[in-house]
Amino acid sequence: MRLTSMIRSLVDIPVVDAHCDLMCGVYYPEQARIEAESVHQCAVKYHDSDDEVFRARCISIKEERAELVKHHLSVLWTDYFKPPHLEEYPELHEKFWLAIKAAGDAKKTMDPQAGEDLLAKIDEIAEIFWATKGGKPEWLTS
Repeated sequence: MRLTSMIRSLVDIPVVDAHCDLMCGVYYPEQARIEAESVHQCAVKYHDSDDEVFRARCISIKEERAELVKHHLSVLWTDYFKPPHLEEYPELHEKFWLAIKAAGDAKKTMDPQAGEDLLAKIDEIAEIFWATKGGKPEWLTS
């Protein structure tokens, strides 16, 4: 008898099955997009200023936010999307890989275009995400 089966036989533990770590409704591509907007705006503001202290803060914040983009995309990729999604959208792995790479690229440069490229890649993922959910919820479209 496996240990988990033995423990279940001693204690009444219900078995729960969920698509995600938690029931669906906790993962959104918008989390990555908000951070990517910050990455882009930090680069824009960096170029708009000649204050070296301010510019140093822009770099620091941009790098932090780019790392958060990578985190949010990784969580969405590994915790929300499942094999049936990949069967329907075989390009999904490549889209995530390219978006996470774009976040890393944006972290290394102060070129606002890198932030724009990152946002476009996140939008491609979001389009697939919302298609799997049957469309965006009203709170997000209004």
